[in-house]
Amino acid sequence: MAAPVFEMENVSVQRGGRKILEDINWTVEKGQNWVVIGGNGSGKTSLLNVLMGYLTPTTGEVHMRGREDAVNSASQSWDDWRKRIGFVSSSISQLVDPAETGLDIVLAGRHAMVNYWQKSDDPKEIKAAEKALEKVNCTSLRDQPWATMSQGERQRTLIGRALMAPRMDVLVLDEPCAGLDPVARENFLNFVEELTQKGSFRSLIMVTHHVEEIIPATTHAIVLKGGNVVSQGEKRRALNSLSLSKAFDSELKLRSRLGRYRLYYGDEFVPEGGQVV
Repeated sequence: MAAPVFEMENVSVQRGGRKILEDINWTVEKGQNWVVIGGNGSGKTSLLNVLMGYLTPTTGEVHMRGREDAVNSASQSWDDWRKRIGFVSSSISQLVDPAETGLDIVLAGRHAMVNYWQKSDDPKEIKAAEKALEKVNCTSLRDQPWATMSQGERQRTLIGRALMAPRMDVLVLDEPCAGLDPVARENFLNFVEELTQKGSFRSLIMVTHHVEEIIPATTHAIVLKGGNVVSQGEKRRALNSLSLSKAFDSELKLRSRLGRYRLYYGDEFVPEGGQVV
């Protein structure tokens, strides 16, 4: 068994008498690529906030690779941990100053910050940022302002920012396809697939409520409903018609083809070559 990137042990979160997460046990190991899937209000965002240290569990612990401390550790430990998580989310997109260039945004990732006012003139840092832009096929965006970038360009630039972390253990993509048109979405998903194949990070966690966004490189899944785990583990076991029907409160059928998934309400919509899993 490989050393875990992180572990959640019996994690529950309760706020105002309401359980947001209940008894979560989740271990992510190096080389595993996870999808976190569930409907609105299923607990996906809360799970990420626990992982990032922004939400303290009512009970349970979170353990990170390379430290024995649990979730109640000093804030400085959490700051260090966040620098090892490449986090791409709409919440970050909304914070970026429209005038920030692609290079500015990626450079700020070295310090796990947004709109880092202390612009770096270190040639090594600038070279590293330019290399990160090259990795995400955004060299042309080096001097382009955030305001004029397309949604797809912004997502790739934010991944470049994440790759600037001094020692990134896991890349977290929170609803990364939101706002993308169908063609841009497929281009972006193919791009993420390529990054995983190149070993650009130890592990990937993609959060979504669309099975169509699950890429072939995904190895594991955790399905949530109402703050509880419906199923989790290897993708071929955790993702199935039964688990997703429970998660979305509907009679659904999950079909796979060429490593991609689709949900259907009836057999009449099964595409040629589709397979029930």
